[in-house]
Amino acid sequence: MRTIAEINDKILEGKAIAWTVAELKVKVEEIGISQAFKQVDVICTGTFEPMESSGAIINLGHSDPPIKIRQCWLDNIPAYAGFGAVDLYLGATAMADYGISETIDRITDAKTDRERGGGHVIEDLIAGKSIHLRAIGQQTDCYPRASFENVITKDTINQFYLFNPRNLYQNFLVGINGGDRPLFTYLGPLQPRLGNAVYSNPGAISPLINDPDLQLVGIGSKVFLGGGVGYIAWEGTQHFPLQKRLPNRTPIGPAATVALIGDAKQMNSRWVRGCYLKNYGSSLMLGVGVPLPVLQEEVILHCTVQDKDIVAPVVDFAIPRRVRPTFGLVTYQQLKSGRITIEGKSVRVAPLASIALSRQVAIELKELIKAGKFTLTEPVAPIPSDRSFISQDRRGSALNLE
Repeated sequence: MRTIAEINDKILEGKAIAWTVAELKVKVEEIGISQAFKQVDVICTGTFEPMESSGAIINLGHSDPPIKIRQCWLDNIPAYAGFGAVDLYLGATAMADYGISETIDRITDAKTDRERGGGHVIEDLIAGKSIHLRAIGQQTDCYPRASFENVITKDTINQFYLFNPRNLYQNFLVGINGGDRPLFTYLGPLQPRLGNAVYSNPGAISPLINDPDLQLVGIGSKVFLGGGVGYIAWEGTQHFPLQKRLPNRTPIGPAATVALIGDAKQMNSRWVRGCYLKNYGSSLMLGVGVPLPVLQEEVILHCTVQDKDIVAPVVDFAIPRRVRPTFGLVTYQQLKSGRITIEGKSVRVAPLASIALSRQVAIELKELIKAGKFTLTEPVAPIPSDRSFISQDRRGSALNLE
């Protein structure tokens, strides 16, 4: 047994051994689990994938005279202003209100980018770019100002941090389209008649796949978030640890999630990128690395899981219901081959996550640990393991409406 404190001492002394989880999987085949346990202190996992349940908390600072903001736009993208006077939340999937944006366009002689959303504004702020702010206030005795307009950067605002309600899905699904028209989904375009398939999770290198029962991470665990330091703040929304699992404890579909928080002023726009999915909307590609402390041999055992040992359900998005028919389970080894077989038909498949950049996130985290610049933290509480998945069905006769 080791402790996180002992590992941190080695990190600060420059003596800690860190491997990426991809390196670990190869080394175990060469030297076995017991020898690997003796050699390595930290296993670095990473992912770079769309995480649309993300956003930024922004405190602008007060104007003179002060304003109590009730409506606000950042580069024509609406931010939520239902907090304190100049506190905002900019969601990654927020998109321009076309009616309001067209009015602003006429006033400012600009043109709204219909494919630009909150994720792009967050990326630009992190990159140090200037963002146009327009706000409407509720006039009160202490906040007399009715409107405000300015240009902001990350250096001209007080707080700017990511607070993401749902990141790091532990496994996900594969989307296909068995219908007769193209579909535009959160997995991207799906072509009709099984024209293609898309998956989102990077598989065996994904962080929570290698800690299937969340024994190593918890509330307060430090992570690599967007090129800076972040922390697990809480369980994520739609956290579903009770998902059915294989004997190796990996889930057969969407399962655990975590909420993450971190100072966006310290992040790098290389690892935080706004993106747009055609006819669906904006999102945020986010790089997240999770260090797994090697406290006992069981940690190594879980991290030896391979793509052939992990499955995901193939789901038909042509059925417009919450529960859709599936075409069974496929392994990530099959998915990463570029082709899967559905009802006897060979279907091309591609990842929405970047496998190459997911590996690079793990490498970046490894280098920080080796340089003594990234230590580990003890969780202050475990992430719940008993959350069921509640869906919204109509309840009560008053809601019996179509």
